[in-house]
Amino acid sequence: MEEPQLLHSVTDSVATVVIRHPAKRNAMTAAMWAALPPLLGALAADPGVRALVLTGDGGTFCAGADISTLRGSPVEAQRLAVAAEEALAAFPKPALAAVRGHCVGGGAQLAAACDLRFAEEGALFGVTPAKLGIVYPASATRRLVSLVGPSTAKYLLFSGELIGTERALRTGLVDEVLPVGALDARVAGFTRVLASRSLLTQAAAKEYADGRTDRDGHWLEQAAASDDTAEGVAAFLERRAPHFTWNAVTSG
Repeated sequence: MEEPQLLHSVTDSVATVVIRHPAKRNAMTAAMWAALPPLLGALAADPGVRALVLTGDGGTFCAGADISTLRGSPVEAQRLAVAAEEALAAFPKPALAAVRGHCVGGGAQLAAACDLRFAEEGALFGVTPAKLGIVYPASATRRLVSLVGPSTAKYLLFSGELIGTERALRTGLVDEVLPVGALDARVAGFTRVLASRSLLTQAAAKEYADGRTDRDGHWLEQAAASDDTAEGVAAFLERRAPHFTWNAVTSG
């Protein structure tokens, strides 16, 4: 039996992290939760990485937490899940969840912590702590509310029911729904676009959109010290693709 693990690779400045636990539909074990923050830290520190894709192996994204890991210390298991979620939300570059199949419980928690979510038709989403008597973390609840609004968040949390891609798209839980077989190509194409854009713009926008509006001075300083604006204007006037160089890893 294959060991549950997080796989990762980098292609064309896009890092891909794959949740792999085939015996349990890619459910996250305690070890996998614990491994995610340092992995994200290493990818964040890599100047060659300009965007991140989180996905699941095979035909499902993540069926949640491996319930067997909750028997010993559910509080510790939740602490690990929250730490992983927060590390993903704080990833300083655009992060996109590519979802097919089940995206449930801890899987939905991880997907919600990404900046964007693209899903294949037929994917199912659910937030299921009410089925287990678990108190869903405050951070994850606030993040869910920010995506879908309080009413839909309560529907999902109170009932634990699964919803399909049509409702997920309508409520804002996902950003795009792709036909079966089209998800990988769309994600690859879109992340290439993300990697070609100004990371300076993206990093500042991510902080502001996430509610951190107290760093105007920092971002103005970064913009002033960067060549991105000059490069963007020059590329526009010269009708060529820009080559943006700002990166938090190398900007000091």
